[in-house]
Amino acid sequence: MSLSIIKTVSVCKSVSSNEAQLSILNDISFEIFARERVAIIGTSGAGKSTLMGLLAGLDSPSSGEIELLGQPLSQLDDEQRAKIRSESIGFVFQNFLLIPSLTALENVTLPAILRGEGEDIVKAQQLLHSVGLSGRETHLPAQLSGGEQQRVALARAFMTQPKILFADEPTGNLDEKTAQNIIELLFEMNREYGTTLVLITHDSNLAERCDRILTIHAGELQEL
Repeated sequence: MSLSIIKTVSVCKSVSSNEAQLSILNDISFEIFARERVAIIGTSGAGKSTLMGLLAGLDSPSSGEIELLGQPLSQLDDEQRAKIRSESIGFVFQNFLLIPSLTALENVTLPAILRGEGEDIVKAQQLLHSVGLSGRETHLPAQLSGGEQQRVALARAFMTQPKILFADEPTGNLDEKTAQNIIELLFEMNREYGTTLVLITHDSNLAERCDRILTIHAGELQEL
């Protein structure tokens, strides 16, 4: 049987708004297994990104339990959760979130440096080559197109060979052709590195490329 990578049990998330409690997620329970590709879909405001933040230990649920790589997040402090993210999780966001003052190469090496592993230039160059950016290593983000910036973000996400990759609307700011190229790269690298992929998207074509689709509607979860 496959290893459970993420497990949620009766997870709820609510926030206070004008002295009232606003429920964002209600009684969410599911499991994601090693090497699976799972899409989480739903309309804007449905709670997809909120759920991703909870799964990655960036936020805590109001009730319920989340296990990440076999560890109950409620039993870990902020530092311990940050350590899991640093060692085992990669992120790709809609807005790329590259450091403007760093070159493409420096942006890719950053996760390894933050882990205290030093600047692995060779590996970063290999990753940039694998996403089709050989020769662009010294370019700053402002000198790259949106698609190229997302390729840098993808290379950066795989720098530490994460067990889990969270991709939050990774093609949301790209034109259709560029988005298709990024999707192909994402799945290709997912296969190559054996990473578990959790994809937050409203793009049904992208979701259908995954092994499973989880739908969030009005804070409730349904599996298609």
